[in-house]
Amino acid sequence: MQMRGQLLGLSGWALITFLAAALGARASISAASFYANLALPAWAPPASLFGPVWSALYALMALAAFLVWRERGWGAAAPALMLYLLQLSLNTLWSWLFFGWKQGALAFADILLLLVLIVATLIAFWRIHKLAACLLLPYLAWVSFASVLNHAVWQANPGLL
Repeated sequence: MQMRGQLLGLSGWALITFLAAALGARASISAASFYANLALPAWAPPASLFGPVWSALYALMALAAFLVWRERGWGAAAPALMLYLLQLSLNTLWSWLFFGWKQGALAFADILLLLVLIVATLIAFWRIHKLAACLLLPYLAWVSFASVLNHAVWQANPGLL
C-alpha cells in the first residue's frame, strides 16, 4: 500500500475513533461536577485523570484498528473491524448512560458487555496483527478498572444513579 493510502487509512480510523470519543464527551460535559458530587470510593481517581487517560487510549485504539485494516484490508478484516466498531459504540453509549442519563445499572450492564466485546476484538485482532492486539491491552485494563468503579459508584449513590 502506498504511503498516501496508509495516511488516509490512519486518518480514517483516527477520525472514526475520535468521533466516537467526541460523542461520548458530549454526554460528559458536566461530568466533572457530577463526579465531584458523587460518593466515591477512596481508590477512585480524580476527575482530571480521565481526559488524558482516555485520549491516550483512543489513540492506541485507532492505531490498532489501522494496523488490522492495513494488514488485511476491510474485506478480509471485516469481522474484526466490525467488532471494533461495535465495542466503540458501546464505549460511547456508556458515557450517555452514566453521565448523560444517570442510569447506573444500565451503564454497568453496558460496561460488562463492553468488556466482553473488547476481549473478542482483542482476540480477533491477535489473529491478524499481534501488535494491534497488544495496543488494546491498556484499554482492556482501564475498562476493567472502570467497571469496578462503575459498580462501586452506582451502589454508593442510589438516589443519583
